Amino acid sequence: MDITLRELADSDLPVFWGQLTDPELGRMAAVTRKYHYDRGHFDQHWAKVRSDPSVILRTVLADGAVAGHAAVFGPRSEREVTYVIGRAHWGQGIATTALAELIKLESTRPLYAEAAADNAGSLRVLEKCGFIVTGKSRCFAQARGEEIDLVQLTLS
Repeated sequence: MDITLRELADSDLPVFWGQLTDPELGRMAAVTRKYHYDRGHFDQHWAKVRSDPSVILRTVLADGAVAGHAAVFGPRSEREVTYVIGRAHWGQGIATTALAELIKLESTRPLYAEAAADNAGSLRVLEKCGFIVTGKSRCFAQARGEEIDLVQLTLS
């Protein structure tokens, strides 16, 4: 499978909206924001992200189809990675390849990430890309309606 990153296009946003509103994806990610539930907030969020020159944002393509997105964001001392891969593309190594390519675009180290403690797939992706577990915490996960354990990871 050919997995590539490219600059975000306006036509990617409806795909991202469909992915972020997928209840199973939300449950796996666990920690969601207002823009996962409301199209107006979604549009505002993406306009803000796209206008921020410090954000590295890429659309993830799998054999030419939009599979999700990946980004690096935050102030220089707290740069964090995030990624979303649509459920139809899970279990194919797409997230690992996309994240490996994304972190090549960001020279700042350390980089940080968080994942739900029970999201084995995401934790595996991060560890394959060199992130190591550096902490644990708890937070309220709106997508699950309960407190969950989070794992913090760092790439040095």
